[in-house]
Amino acid sequence: MSYAPILTESQLERVRVFTKPRQAAASEVLYDPDDDTPPVYVVIDGNIRIISFAGGIEQTVTTYSAGQFSGELLMIAGRRSIYRCQAVTSSSLLELSAENLRTLISKDAELSDIFMKAFLARRLKLSSDGHSNVLILGSRYSAGTLALREFLTRDGHPFAYVDLDTDRTAQEMLDRFGVCSDDVPVVICNNGKVLRNPTPREVAEALGFNRNIDDSQVRDIVVVGAGPAGLAAAVYAASEGLDVLVIERAAPGGQAGSSSRIENYLGFPTGLSGQELATSAIAQSEKFGAKIMVARNVARLNCNERPYRLSLDDGQQILTHAIVLATGATYNQPALPNIDRFTGRGIYYNATFMEAQLCKDEPVVVIGGGNSAGQAAVFLAQNTAGVQMLIRSHGLADTMSRYLIQRIEENPLIHMHFNSELAGMSGDDHLEEVSWLDKTTGEVTTQPVRHVFVMTGASPKTGWLAGCLSLDRQGFVLTGRDLENATPPQPWTLTRRPYMLETSLPGVFAVGDARAGNVKRVASAVGEGSIVVHMVHQVLAGI
Repeated sequence: MSYAPILTESQLERVRVFTKPRQAAASEVLYDPDDDTPPVYVVIDGNIRIISFAGGIEQTVTTYSAGQFSGELLMIAGRRSIYRCQAVTSSSLLELSAENLRTLISKDAELSDIFMKAFLARRLKLSSDGHSNVLILGSRYSAGTLALREFLTRDGHPFAYVDLDTDRTAQEMLDRFGVCSDDVPVVICNNGKVLRNPTPREVAEALGFNRNIDDSQVRDIVVVGAGPAGLAAAVYAASEGLDVLVIERAAPGGQAGSSSRIENYLGFPTGLSGQELATSAIAQSEKFGAKIMVARNVARLNCNERPYRLSLDDGQQILTHAIVLATGATYNQPALPNIDRFTGRGIYYNATFMEAQLCKDEPVVVIGGGNSAGQAAVFLAQNTAGVQMLIRSHGLADTMSRYLIQRIEENPLIHMHFNSELAGMSGDDHLEEVSWLDKTTGEVTTQPVRHVFVMTGASPKTGWLAGCLSLDRQGFVLTGRDLENATPPQPWTLTRRPYMLETSLPGVFAVGDARAGNVKRVASAVGEGSIVVHMVHQVLAGI
């Protein structure tokens, strides 16, 4: 992918239709960090440059000249600016607003391909180089630091990171911003705003992630959850002209986003990471006009009101004609009293490159016997001192894909312990020692292990739906024919039966891991998210 393609004369003429001319004097600032969604500038003559200010340090990211254009994914998402754009010399430009950019992309397939590929390549480059409006001062021993890095990574927002445990300039950095080690993690936003030990939601608010969301309108469809199922629903609904809002309690990606490598997804013979899949899906949905709200939690669904009213955790209200529940499921915690104490300090629920950096050349434990656990074990074995897998059952054939079982069996660094479970853990500020029980022999093994990855069975995030929808005994949402023998909390008021993915409330659908009977595979989630839009259309047609 090219970071800075040069448009031909023919392409420039087609772009010109959607723009207005702009003259910029030398050194003139076209937009700054935290400005409302900036336009794309196409250079006709002269030069413009992009500048980042992470940590107060001015850095030129890149320069664009005649035939080239500025911009990256934030223009598609409608978010606030991350960088400064400044004319280097007196320049003749074409100004393409974010709204007209989306119109251009929807109407011109060739230019859509050029702009989207450039935007994606730039975002990946910016993220890898740490060019951003965000600097995190943190510690590898801080659970809060890991949570913020995971949040921004999965959201796709680039950031710079300083590890206070290893960086020689750490104290100088702390003194410069008037903070101390007790404030860690510290986040500096937009070259000035300092957040001390913030939550992901506080960072999202400081960066204006959700400021472009208009809550005064009635949406065609609200998708709750931005895992593969929710993002697929957003892509198909938005591409078919529906007004779509996605609400995600953390950052997009779902459980798939925690996977280092997915190798059995159709069309990717060499595999792809969950983050790559999520990043592409986010860009694709926003390209068609979907809005994504992050770090926000849906607290309640009003079952007795039409349009439906969703109440967020801060009291904000969202109205919608149809709902797609794609809330996914969370890994079950081992039943140990002190496990929360070590979350992010030796206990992890993701196995990506970020977590792998924390345990390089050290032994690790992976708990679980499904595909996620298998993918984690194979990935972690590449850079650690060895992987101990704790598997509650007597084998893997019923829960894991054969290709993963073969890789695990053939890897001398992975040791499987069947009929085993975590029995104890100890440490001060960080996990230091782990014990596990062999349920067959009763033997307890204790080893100095500082890193445990939990990839066990999952439970649905459906507690807020109790009293509104029919759920099974485990809390998964019943849909379609599974409702025939259920007594719904709210009476079904229509003459027709529920559609295949429809819940016990008309116009409310469930897809992905939260749905009872769902096949726990990424492809299955994407399939359900795709086909549910057809049923949403049928509901909307009857309103």
